[in-house]
Amino acid sequence: MQTFTFYASDDKLENRGNKLTFTGQQINEAACDLAREVANEGDALVAGGVSQTPSYLSCKSEDEVKKIFKKQLDVFIKKNVDFLIAEYFEHVEEAEWAVQTLKATGKPVAATLCIGPEGDMHGVTPGECAVRLVRAGADIVGVNCHFDPMTCVKTVSMMKAAVEKAGLKAHYMTQPLAYHTPDCSCQGFIDLPEFPFALEPRILTRWEMQQYAREAYKAGIRYIGGCCGYEPYHIRAVAEELAVERGFLPEASQKHGMWGSGLEMHTKPWVRARARRDYWEKLKPASGRPLCPSMSTPDGWGVTKGHTELMQQREATTKEQLRPLFEKADAKY
Repeated sequence: MQTFTFYASDDKLENRGNKLTFTGQQINEAACDLAREVANEGDALVAGGVSQTPSYLSCKSEDEVKKIFKKQLDVFIKKNVDFLIAEYFEHVEEAEWAVQTLKATGKPVAATLCIGPEGDMHGVTPGECAVRLVRAGADIVGVNCHFDPMTCVKTVSMMKAAVEKAGLKAHYMTQPLAYHTPDCSCQGFIDLPEFPFALEPRILTRWEMQQYAREAYKAGIRYIGGCCGYEPYHIRAVAEELAVERGFLPEASQKHGMWGSGLEMHTKPWVRARARRDYWEKLKPASGRPLCPSMSTPDGWGVTKGHTELMQQREATTKEQLRPLFEKADAKY
């Protein structure tokens, strides 16, 4: 069970006019307690996580950024989590700083970047990113968010090849989106016009999720999960696809037939004809939207660490600050 501490650093909680009702420490402590309570129901592990910071994008120093990680880390040590995760980093340099801070505890550390095959926001390749993270002390490396499952499997495969070529050892993990992102470039789904409130047409079926689980396993990835867009039936599909390797099925699988076999009881014969694996594996789902575009044109503005538009501020974004952004976006279309 992972603590719900994503982006729960004080500099993020205070960003863009957010009024703090609780401190970051209070939020992180509560998150640890909740995760442990649920984990104890099934004898599961608890992981505490940190993620990228507005301070890094605002060009704060290494010491300043590490202090932010250390502040969260103190809570995780107090609550005695089982292992630590540095996740959702666009720049490998900041991820290295996070890993170095977390590794000082002696607990196992996993590190994931939100990157695709093109590498991080400064063009560092996935392979080089992975090697740097392992050398910084990460026991597990991989990717999370920003890209679809198959893109993430491809990216982690590149990481694994580079780590092995460097003579290093690591475990590998992937937590992709549940959305198709074939039209995304370096920054992933953040650039899509549909982000974040109109992504549903891109969602993967449960059958595509089973294919992802198999391809991830074949690639040597053993920490196989998901990120934004994942529903319970997606996680169940992953577990069902790897039931033989895991040695058991999830409890939820008792409530439905595998590969649509429950349709054998349907009143319509053409629906009963779909009660088989090969039907769902070969299906090309339609969107149902007349004249829908097959892909989008991403909004890649080409800004990253140090750009004035990314600088952290505690005050709410003003209308004067928003106007040029609206005009820039409108001009694109």
